[in-house]
Amino acid sequence: MKVTISRKAWFNAAHRLYNPAWGDDKNDQVFGKCNNPNFHGHNYILYVSVTGEVNQETGYVMDMSELKQIINDEVIDYLDHKNLNLDIPEFALLNPTAENIVIFIYQKLRPLIDKNHRLGIKLYETENNIAEVSD
Repeated sequence: MKVTISRKAWFNAAHRLYNPAWGDDKNDQVFGKCNNPNFHGHNYILYVSVTGEVNQETGYVMDMSELKQIINDEVIDYLDHKNLNLDIPEFALLNPTAENIVIFIYQKLRPLIDKNHRLGIKLYETENNIAEVSD
């Protein structure tokens, strides 16, 4: 039987949605307020879920303290209180939409989670705007 465990975390970050191949009018039309040249921020809520068999010796799918440490080391410490466009090299040329951020987080965490376990990432940019990826 497979069980899913989840860990919740938070980080705050600023960004600007902008496509440099477009002019200002098209960027304003597509991204609206999110295209503010002075940036804007979000209080992101992150859920990381790991699904797998329960280890009979430990009773865990994965040790939650280990999962917490991985999330803090790889995501929170890296993104919290940053300007994604300016401070995070991966977003220098990649538009930091919720979709791209959730993929980025997945790619940071996937190598550190047992390959036999399924990984799911859910990112709340706002209460109403959510991006999710899983394998």
